[in-house]
Amino acid sequence: MKKMSYEIDMCHGPLLGKILIFAIPLMLSSILQLLFNAADIVVVGHYVGSQALAAVGSTGALINLLINVFIGFSVGVNVLVARYYGAQDEQNISDTVHTAIMTSLLSSLLLVVVGISASKPLLVLMGTPEDVLNQASLYMKIYFAGMPVIMLYNFGSAILRAIGDTKRPLYFLLLAGIINVILNLFFVIALHMGVEGVALATVISQVVSCFLVLRSLMRMPGALRLHPRQIKLHKSKFFKIVRIGLPAGMQGAIFSVSNVLIQSSVNSFGSIAMAGNTASSNIEGFIYVAMNAFYQSNLSFTSQNYGAKQFKRINRVLCICLACVTVVGLGSGLLAITFSDALLHIYSSDPEVISYASLRIVIICSSYFLCGIMDTLVGSMRGLGYSILPMIVSLTGACGLRIVWIFTVFALDRSLSVLYYSYPVSWAITAAAHLLCFLIIRRKYPKLDC
Repeated sequence: MKKMSYEIDMCHGPLLGKILIFAIPLMLSSILQLLFNAADIVVVGHYVGSQALAAVGSTGALINLLINVFIGFSVGVNVLVARYYGAQDEQNISDTVHTAIMTSLLSSLLLVVVGISASKPLLVLMGTPEDVLNQASLYMKIYFAGMPVIMLYNFGSAILRAIGDTKRPLYFLLLAGIINVILNLFFVIALHMGVEGVALATVISQVVSCFLVLRSLMRMPGALRLHPRQIKLHKSKFFKIVRIGLPAGMQGAIFSVSNVLIQSSVNSFGSIAMAGNTASSNIEGFIYVAMNAFYQSNLSFTSQNYGAKQFKRINRVLCICLACVTVVGLGSGLLAITFSDALLHIYSSDPEVISYASLRIVIICSSYFLCGIMDTLVGSMRGLGYSILPMIVSLTGACGLRIVWIFTVFALDRSLSVLYYSYPVSWAITAAAHLLCFLIIRRKYPKLDC
């Protein structure tokens, strides 16, 4: 197949420069996506109040719980397209692209129904305080009404990432991010809307990014081109996407269960603690997506080299990605701690909110690189087609341990610091387990030399 200007040749030549060229636009794209939510948080925190800030922030774990299973399918799409692209298998590439878009449409329709109908009961189940419940429920309903464009964007971007195209999604999100900020300010300040204004701004901006990604796919050359009339489920491709993506999605969803339990525990400290937790979580989110770019890089590079039977390069990809994610995680975490006071004032001027947020930032950001290492190891295994094993390890090590921590260690000492320490402990143990699993898997590929 003819190479395109925005494509990265993952199967030949030096790796470090190509991984950085792939990862940096992806990192910036993810940061822009986070800015969608951060803009919501900042606007409601300053112009609506602490209750609205708590309302928007308290929905994050629950939204992730509901959508992570289906977002996991996009991991399957990425792996399959990259594998077939590395093998130069045009028919299977085309079938996978059209199956991916149909899967995103069906998934989004289900999420619209579930998200709108179940948002308030689930928020009540989480113990969301009465003073923020209605606002949180309204935000979720509007957000889930826009789920079709959110899912189409995620699946379309997964296809582009599979061939190394991370620059165009960055440009699309930059435009959408500017629109989101402008609409946030217009709806809240000019029209005096509350959480419904920031939710609408987020959905409208995502419509823009979705349209641009779909247009790109419809203009791609050869087997990668999306033909609307050919959108359907190819059974064999669908089941392969599910086989790889469902364990990834289930892992994300069950991780969210543990985060929902942690959010529920935070809720028991009141709306001010919730607001502080929200502000800190948003800052941490920027560090996470910076590290996650190397998980995505590892996934795509490993999948393409596996398809091209370039097994010797796969372990080198992992070594480079682990080094990069450690540097980025440690560096950005220390920066967040150093400038935490200034950063938190962006979200709120309330001293109590800032105090609660500072506590969380110090504990999480100093150890966040462990989470990056854990995820990057998973990227290698999924790129090789192993999705169930890392799911089991992650659920047992990270998710299961956090739940046990909440009902044992936290139950004995109900303080926020003890609650937050469940994160670094679970990351360290799970990363060690993933490394052991990868070392066992790689014995099947004797040419995996560093």
